[in-house]
Amino acid sequence: MLQADTIPAAVTAAAHQFGDATAVREKGGARLSYWALHTRVRDVARALIGNGVEPGDRVAIWSPNSHHWVVAGLGTLYAGATLVPVSTRFTGPEALDVIARSRARLLFVTGPFLGTDRLALLGEAARQAGTRLPGCIVVIPDTWDGFIASAGNVPDLAADARAAAVTGDDVSDILFTSGTTGRSKGAMSAHRQSLGVARAWAERAGLTGADRYLIVNPFFHSFGYKAGILACLLTGATIIPQRVFDAGDALALIEADRITVLPGAPTVYVSILDHPDRRRHDLSSLRLAVTGAAVVPVPLIERMRADLGFEQVLTAYGLTEAVVATMCRRGDDPRTVATTCGQAAAAMEVRISGAGEVLLRGPNVMLGYLDDAEATALAIDADGWLHTGDVGRLDERGYLTITDRLKDMYICGGFNVYPAEVEQALAGHPAVAESAVIGVPDGRLGEVGRAFVVLRPGATATGDDLIDFCRGRLANYKLPRHVEFRPDLPRNPAGKTLKRVLRQESM
Repeated sequence: MLQADTIPAAVTAAAHQFGDATAVREKGGARLSYWALHTRVRDVARALIGNGVEPGDRVAIWSPNSHHWVVAGLGTLYAGATLVPVSTRFTGPEALDVIARSRARLLFVTGPFLGTDRLALLGEAARQAGTRLPGCIVVIPDTWDGFIASAGNVPDLAADARAAAVTGDDVSDILFTSGTTGRSKGAMSAHRQSLGVARAWAERAGLTGADRYLIVNPFFHSFGYKAGILACLLTGATIIPQRVFDAGDALALIEADRITVLPGAPTVYVSILDHPDRRRHDLSSLRLAVTGAAVVPVPLIERMRADLGFEQVLTAYGLTEAVVATMCRRGDDPRTVATTCGQAAAAMEVRISGAGEVLLRGPNVMLGYLDDAEATALAIDADGWLHTGDVGRLDERGYLTITDRLKDMYICGGFNVYPAEVEQALAGHPAVAESAVIGVPDGRLGEVGRAFVVLRPGATATGDDLIDFCRGRLANYKLPRHVEFRPDLPRNPAGKTLKRVLRQESM
């Protein structure tokens, strides 16, 4: 496994060590060797330099999984800039907020995709907010070739010099995550940290150059980017991106490309297991699944092994601020895999506070939140412990089990949802007096939102009205799936809504 301490150095080392081995293979599209990947990455870096991007500038990407994303992301880092991935689930205003607060110098954005013109959404959001978009916008794939041609007279040596000047302590990426107040926060990581978590994940998973890794986790997410792209870069495994997860397409890709590694949220495996065409496909190449982000039932682990043929099924625990905190080991039994998140990984220390909160400390805990010293101080204490907001316990083997959340956050289809943000959206509806949102169990997505709503006197609205109202303001996974109208909400003597009562009533 490569031991580079910067991502540009890893790109160069991978070209020399893995050479003509396939780095990226896309359905019906590009196939890049590790040599070709290095060349394409350097071309992007040259074009960025030609467009005025300086070391330390931020470059945002708002696009689904593709070879363009891989090349653009690594090219950004090769040019000494900082990568800002943007969730493809975001609405125009949500994406604009991240792009504006990161002060992105350049934006890569997909062209019209699945009926959505993201650039048009951004333009409208910017018009309404009275703000400007980045001065340089590259539309994938429409203006990609023109962008690459803009490298002009920037020589390869200039890009290589930029790459060589990057240090392990430089900020590599800013991944935005919502906070309990609903305001997104940008978690900053250094090159050594991003590579550190990728290396730890790859080692625990046993990833090698013989693996063909179907990456269904979005590249904007730490799982798809760090445990996906970077883990493959360090090991020589082949990246096979899926633009949008579809169980039928995934089955076809597994058979056609002889996929060996398929990580994902539990809902990914449930969808594949329950697909009517599953038995028509040869899935015998599968060897490794890594899941987490939600409760994983023991019967699901057993079905994944028996019906999908996985030799190993592992679970893991992490968050954007640390990415890989704990992970099971190969050989762990199904009950351990299903009921725990494994042991500490990536040189992480794990302990449980007196209040039962999971605390983490280690070299890969984020540098801090972008432009938010107060939030950083609340998250990381003076002794370097990251307060996760999750409640858990450690067994005698050091295996972690998450039992609850101090925060109200719940996980829908593998993505964090913060009720305060949903409640803020609902509050914008003229008929809503107040609301409380909780996560309730769902067989397919793990958890979905249930909104308890009190209407204003004399006002009327249906559940569908409120969900449709939120649709233009929130990413799809944040939308409440159920709305229950109530005359009032349960409260404690101080007037705080008792969400635990709502949860108990929803069981």
